[in-house]
Amino acid sequence: MASILFIEHNGSEHRVDVPPSGSVMQAAVRSGVPGIDADCGGSCSCATCHVYVDEAWLAKVGLLSPTEEAMLSLSTDRKDNSRLACQIEVTEELDGLVVTTPEFQF
Repeated sequence: MASILFIEHNGSEHRVDVPPSGSVMQAAVRSGVPGIDADCGGSCSCATCHVYVDEAWLAKVGLLSPTEEAMLSLSTDRKDNSRLACQIEVTEELDGLVVTTPEFQF
């Protein structure tokens, strides 16, 4: 199991325990985490699963693909640690992952 901590922009926390499969976005949607709309269903074409990855986890979540980079470039709330949750695969190595949702998704 991997435990993922989702923090809303207002500080509310949601800890989700998921098996190592699927994406961080899928884990959030299945668990009803606010701020992860996932309008495109995980096809990396909408950026409604934008999250800020805690700095300590950036190296572990992998690099941005060109498609993810293009989607994030449309976001006015993009930061250096921005990622699309649909592009982060849940693995056992991500046990303890911390992500924060941006305010504009609420």
